[in-house]
Amino acid sequence: MSDADTRRVRRAALSIGLWVGISSGVIVAIGIGVLIAVVLSTSRREGEEHGGGWVGGPAGTRDDFIVDIDVVVPTVIILGLIGVVLLGVVAAVAARRSVRPLGEALRRQRNFVADASHELRTPLTTLTSRVQVLQRRHDRGEDIGAGLTDLRHDADMMADVLNDLLIAAEGESIPDGNADVATAAAAAVAAVTTSAQDSEVSLTITVDQEAEVQLPVVTLVRILVALLDNAVQHSPARGTVSIHIGRDLRNVTVRVVDEGSGIEGISPDQVFERFARPRESGRPRSFGLGLSLVRDVARRAGGSIEVERSTTSGTTFLLTLPAHP
Repeated sequence: MSDADTRRVRRAALSIGLWVGISSGVIVAIGIGVLIAVVLSTSRREGEEHGGGWVGGPAGTRDDFIVDIDVVVPTVIILGLIGVVLLGVVAAVAARRSVRPLGEALRRQRNFVADASHELRTPLTTLTSRVQVLQRRHDRGEDIGAGLTDLRHDADMMADVLNDLLIAAEGESIPDGNADVATAAAAAVAAVTTSAQDSEVSLTITVDQEAEVQLPVVTLVRILVALLDNAVQHSPARGTVSIHIGRDLRNVTVRVVDEGSGIEGISPDQVFERFARPRESGRPRSFGLGLSLVRDVARRAGGSIEVERSTTSGTTFLLTLPAHP
């Protein structure tokens, strides 16, 4: 367990302990107060022949009063039962609160496994394709030095993506960094070129204005890869996926446009939910996981992602990120 997790568990245990202690104390105090009120309201002073009464009686050496057992005993029993029930409720709520960190840890673990599987799929496909090309070149006796350099670059990219996912899984803020959007878009296009070629889809980049965003390069490339990979999957053969980069005074806009049949069987807003899927038609469709990762990163960076347009002739996703001053 990491130091952060240990501190989180300790804080949760302290919070639960305080909550249970205070709640139990309040219940006990209320029970005692009710019991005292019942005793005071049902008791009566003993006669003057015993030397006075307990409140406001004549002066004497005794200060006695009479309590009706047939009233007090049932009251004690009822209060005891109510106390047991209330303490049981407190215990149940405390138990739920105590396992909440564990549930959150399990949820984050599942999300990380799913996210890592999704995010590493594209670079792993590229890596596998390069290995196959190198094997053929090696068998023909050709030079493979340049290919090995590309392999090293692909392996470094996978390591960077994995580190970025780990940071996101920890729930930490995005590290400081600035990225040139056009350069990141070119890197993203290179990463999905293999899958695009297999699907007979062309990739283009249009830069209306050079711009930088306040985001680490690896993070920007990762979310652009997710958008491009999604667009390629939903484009027809011999179709085109385009990236359009623009900027206004405060934000950088990145539009990813495909020529697919549009979003069907699900509302545009729902495509950003984890594991949401539109109606299947033809090739397997995977709206959901990759787009949810894009939304998470965009929100953490102070930006947004939305479906700007979706018709039978294609879909446009609009990514908006704060521009670097």
